[in-house]
Order: sequence, then structure tokens, then C-alpha cells
Amino acid sequence: MAARNVLLTGCSSGIGRALAVRLAKDELKRFRVIATMRNLEKKEALEKEAGPVLEETLEIKELDVGSEDSIRRCLDSIPQRRVDVLVNNAGVGMIGPVESHSVASAQRLFDTNFFGVVRLIREVFPDMKRRRQGHIVVMSSVLGLQGLFFNDFYCASKFAVEGFCESLALQALKFGVNISLIEPGPVTSEFERKLYEGVDNMDLSGVDKETQDLFRGLYMDYSRDVFTALGQSPEEVAEHAMRIIASENPPFRYQTNSFYTPITTLKHADPSGILPLNAFHQMIFQHDRLFKASLSLLKMLQWRKRRDLDHSRGPSEGEAGSPR
Repeated sequence: MAARNVLLTGCSSGIGRALAVRLAKDELKRFRVIATMRNLEKKEALEKEAGPVLEETLEIKELDVGSEDSIRRCLDSIPQRRVDVLVNNAGVGMIGPVESHSVASAQRLFDTNFFGVVRLIREVFPDMKRRRQGHIVVMSSVLGLQGLFFNDFYCASKFAVEGFCESLALQALKFGVNISLIEPGPVTSEFERKLYEGVDNMDLSGVDKETQDLFRGLYMDYSRDVFTALGQSPEEVAEHAMRIIASENPPFRYQTNSFYTPITTLKHADPSGILPLNAFHQMIFQHDRLFKASLSLLKMLQWRKRRDLDHSRGPSEGEAGSPR
């Protein structure tokens, strides 16, 4: 069977880079990866990790999801413009009080996280429909299913992606095209570091004192605790994504972190929405000590889970670059 062309966006760091390398180094050589990034000056890390598969099963191209011209130039450079698997991974984050962000900055966020996905799909979907085959993978988030305070605009962009794909999936199935939403929880990567750096330079002068204290104090402490206890590595998420891409019958939605399944399920338990709102309110504002103790327990369970997984793989497989 011929290798499938995989067009992957946002490959300069994090999940995108890890997934590009994982697909390109597939032992069965099922994929030819077109790894793209907005700024090719940042390609060195990917080239180093790709090593011997560079220019064999992986090539690096420039693509800015915010530019239709850039997208078309990239696709025109691919023989017959054939994309068997499109992985929409490029994205940006935004945290902070609503008052601290301008409408223009929120629009820029949507231009990447939502309209970037739309631009890519509009360009490759017609050919997939014509061929009656193809797979569109979108790196979404559990925050596309469940809102989180001080993540208002980011959640909104991911909710938009989820709604768009859920609607489009009905048409796609008619033409033999699969759509998959991959929904990670917190991921410890460059993405997280950039968010925290942005907080240090954030202008909160137009925000009331109580909200400032909630954000800089409670939320930031809470966020760091969650990332420490539950954060996955980009390689772990890439391993999950690899299985979805390789699947003959890929799911429409897939959460990479099982600890979040009960949280997202809670939302559907009460159509009024009161149950999850009250649960989160009490957990964060009334029972924060219990919540932090629970995070410590979850951190230990996560560590033990990874340790047991490493032992079950054996030394040879672990040395080969399996996620930890």
C-alpha cells in the first residue's frame, strides 16, 4: 500500500513537531509527512529530531494558516495537491480577564484557531470528496467541551471548532471522508510557557482589584498545579494522535487524558447546566484545599501509570523513543 500524504500544521514545536516525527518514523512507512510551519527559521529543532527520515518520509514546508495564499502555495507544491490526511494543529492560547483583552486580539485568536482550520479544510475537502476518501484531524481541546474561567476567548475558539466539525462531519461521511477531533487536556510544552510569559506583561489596569487577585493569585496557582499533576507531554498526545490517524475506523471525538472524561461527562448529566457550574464553583472557591489534595493524588497516580507502562514496554522499546 502506498504511503499516505499527511499535511500537518504548527510543526515548529510541541504536539505538531512530536507528531510529525512520530508519523515520519513509523516502522511500517505508512506516511509521507508534509510538516509545515509559519516561520521556517524555526525548523532546526524538527530537522534535528527527524534525523535520517528528513527528506525521505518527512519534508518541511512553509504554511501560514492565516493566509489563503500561503496555504495554496504549499498545496500547489504537493504532487497533484493530494492530501490524504490533514492534521490541523496550529493554534495559539489566550488567558486572562475579559477586560484585559481587546476585541482585535480576540479576533486574531479566532483567525488562527478557528478560521485557520476553516481555510485548510476549504482547500482540501473538495478533492477528498471527489476521491471519496480522506481524513481530517483537528487538534481541539477539552476546553472545546467545557468552559474554564479566565480562558473565555480560548474556549470560545475551540467551541467554534467543535461545532463547525460536528456539523461538517455529517456531510463528510456521505462522501467517505472521516473527521476526528482530538481533545487533549493540559500539555506541558512551549504553548504553556508562552501563556505564562504573557501573564507577566499583561495590562490589568482596567480590571478591578478583586478580579486581578483571582487571576494572578487563585487562577495562576490553580493552573500550575493542574499542569504539574495532569499535564501530558507532546509525545504522549502525539502517540494518541498517531493511533487515530492509523485507525481504519477513526472516532469523531477522542480525549487523550482519561482524567478529564468525568469532567466533560458531567456537563451532559444536567441539561440546565446548573450541576457542572455549581460543581466547579464549589471545587474552586469553597473546597480548594480538597481540590489541591486531589491533584496531588492524581499526580501520583499519573506517575505510577507511566512507570508501569514503561516497565511493560521493556528497555529496548523505551530507548527507541516511546513517550514517557
